[in-house]
Amino acid sequence: MAKNMQPIARRCKALGISPAVMGYDKKTTTRNPGNGMRKKQSEYALQLKEKQKLKFIYGVLEKQFAGYFAMAERREGMAGENLLTILESRLDNVVFRLGFASTRRDARQLVNHAHFTVNGRKVDIPSYQVKAGDVIAVRERSKSSPKFAQYAAADAPLVIVPAWLSRDAAELKGTVLRAPERSDIEFEVSEHLIVELYSK
Repeated sequence: MAKNMQPIARRCKALGISPAVMGYDKKTTTRNPGNGMRKKQSEYALQLKEKQKLKFIYGVLEKQFAGYFAMAERREGMAGENLLTILESRLDNVVFRLGFASTRRDARQLVNHAHFTVNGRKVDIPSYQVKAGDVIAVRERSKSSPKFAQYAAADAPLVIVPAWLSRDAAELKGTVLRAPERSDIEFEVSEHLIVELYSK
């Protein structure tokens, strides 16, 4: 399976993303400030940058991203917002947003290793689309591992869960309350530019 192995800090700087969005503690990077600054970007460059930003944040490769956009266009509503909803609804992203993994990359690996269930059934597909009412839980045999035990401990790190999810730290599970909305996205993105890019 293809993996995105791009350096986090360097790529975040290029795309104008805070590493905190990716789950990393370092919120800014000051290495070579202003280095590589260019003149005003073309319309195409701005559109491409927004697409690359989403692909990088969610760890999605080109072919899969194009498939998501085609899916978003078929749904009712605005294609750009539909695209964000689809990406946010990926199981690996939900595991990350529930605070059961430090980064989306970490969440993807944990899902691949079958540490989670959805509605009681083992799911090892990171791109699995969750829906309202789904219960995502750490598998019983995985709960005792140090990796997950830390999240149920009394001194567990504070997790800010988005409004469309609920988290039961003691049981190491979470519930999808509703589909994610545009207002639930915690980073800046101009999704209309991606729609314009694919409309050419």
